[in-house]
Amino acid sequence: MMRASAPGKAILFGEHAVVYGQPALAIPLTQVQATAAIQPGGNEFWIEAPDVRRRYTLAEAAPDDALAAAVRLTCARAGEAAPPPAVLSLASRIPIASGLGSGAAACTAVVRATAQLLGCPLDDSDVSAIVFETEKMLHGTPSGIDNTVVAFGLPVYFVRGQPPVPLRAALSFQLLIGDTGVASPTKAAVADVRAAWQKDPQRYQKIFQAVGDLAREARNIIEGRGNRPAAFLGELMNRNHALLRELDVSSPELENLVTAARAAGALGAKLSGAGRGGSMLALVTPASEAAVRKALEQAGAQRVMGTTITP
Repeated sequence: MMRASAPGKAILFGEHAVVYGQPALAIPLTQVQATAAIQPGGNEFWIEAPDVRRRYTLAEAAPDDALAAAVRLTCARAGEAAPPPAVLSLASRIPIASGLGSGAAACTAVVRATAQLLGCPLDDSDVSAIVFETEKMLHGTPSGIDNTVVAFGLPVYFVRGQPPVPLRAALSFQLLIGDTGVASPTKAAVADVRAAWQKDPQRYQKIFQAVGDLAREARNIIEGRGNRPAAFLGELMNRNHALLRELDVSSPELENLVTAARAAGALGAKLSGAGRGGSMLALVTPASEAAVRKALEQAGAQRVMGTTITP
């Protein structure tokens, strides 16, 4: 049996603006994974996704099915017309449409497992490029940050159209991720922001630029340039959230969690991902972590995860 896994992801700074050429910072979330397993045999290539109660053959998959596309694109990369008969089973602990990269993780795991089946080793760049094509099906006009972070499995400083730059932390900081439990397809939020930008490009370019400036400043702090402490990342997160509210991508559920986290002692908090639901981040300290976690749960978070970035 061939088996491969891929992590979720969280965007620290720069969501939405990254689609318009501004930088973004993102980290992998190894606490939640998507896993693809392939058992060769049978008469056809089957795709099973029990988490969403789907089972179908590759031949009958819809043209815009991202999992099927991941298999077909990997075959093309390997110079094969189709995969041999097998059963591909996908399982994921990443909430769907939560801003945590569930689609990119699922397709990354599928690409890597399929590459094993075909005996075609792929490097991280190859995997990322293939998954980016599936991201277009899922998100319309993706920036490329999800497939990059998930495929490389590293914190990155990302600018669309440029090679990803590893984000090398010079200091430690701790985050909590709160999931609203409200599914919010990235494609819809990205399309709405694009439509608003087309109506008033000057206003929206200013917002995107301001978001990008925060991402640049955050990178300097994380990588140890300048004299700002890690705690100042919280202030930058608060400013980034305010700009995302101007883009109209927050929601009552996100606002509840952000407000609760700050009131409980978080140094800063913001939505993470496309918004309109999904997840948020809170910057905490060891002393405030328990109180903020409890506040998020009481404010309606369906799940709270913690992660620490270290040098």
